[in-house]
Amino acid sequence: MSTGASTKDFAARLDQTADDTEAVLTKVLGDGVLPDEIARPKRLMDAMRYSSLGGGKRLRPFLVVESAAVFGVHREPALLVGAALECIHCYSLIHDDLPAMDNSDLRRGRPTLHKATDDATAILAGDALLTLAFDIVTRDEIHSDANVRLLLTRALARCAGLGGMVGGQMLDLAGEGRFGDKEPVDVARVQQMKTGALLRYGVIAGALLGQATPKEYKALDDYGRALGEAFQIADDLLDVEADAATLGKPAGADAALNKTTFVTQLGVDGAKKRVADLIATADASLSIFGNKGDVLRAAARFVAERKN
Repeated sequence: MSTGASTKDFAARLDQTADDTEAVLTKVLGDGVLPDEIARPKRLMDAMRYSSLGGGKRLRPFLVVESAAVFGVHREPALLVGAALECIHCYSLIHDDLPAMDNSDLRRGRPTLHKATDDATAILAGDALLTLAFDIVTRDEIHSDANVRLLLTRALARCAGLGGMVGGQMLDLAGEGRFGDKEPVDVARVQQMKTGALLRYGVIAGALLGQATPKEYKALDDYGRALGEAFQIADDLLDVEADAATLGKPAGADAALNKTTFVTQLGVDGAKKRVADLIATADASLSIFGNKGDVLRAAARFVAERKN
């Protein structure tokens, strides 16, 4: 860990943000009908809460909060943006787990949503979480400057959409041979889109909230890109080396689906070396922030060393 952010301090900050994010999500997923809404169906709300509350490290909201803190941004608006990002993340997990996608039975140590309910409910819960994210990220309390809210919204759409996470999932499925012959896979490109884009958003959202200079924005963008790739490689390694009880989801799923991963391309040792190089890159990217970047440095090491 960074000398400026001990393991204990980092863990406490991560846990606090997880608790705070849980509180925000609980509020926005309440039963009360908002202006312009007609009704909030109980089955839909229960499904959204099942997949969004009570689990996860909340790393993506943590990145929003801590990158915004570099610029002295208040915690409450950063948490709202983090909650919007978490809605996108949770929707993506619901849809990824469906039979037509990864066909997973287990998520965070519990039955996946389509197993606990049914496919239709899971699809609609994911749709609703995706849409709710854009409701949240446009709210006035996030920033007094409407242009800042616009930039946050546009960046979220691009990181989550066809040129980001969704597009990356399509390329990943093509690489499995879902649409005919197995297509060649640029693993780094697929990762940058499917997994890295939302992690990167967590970081650049803080820069947008803090109205960073172009130099500061680029530094955080570079950090976010390195962090995102390191996260995916660590995930690929865990799929090979960990067990289902530790992961909270099936182990060996990548091999079962015939996925091309960093591990299949680089080997275990090569993948571990690549993670170490990326963490060094992430660390160097934060140099312009001095000790204000210590928690983000610790986050990069957490990503590299995580066990689930």
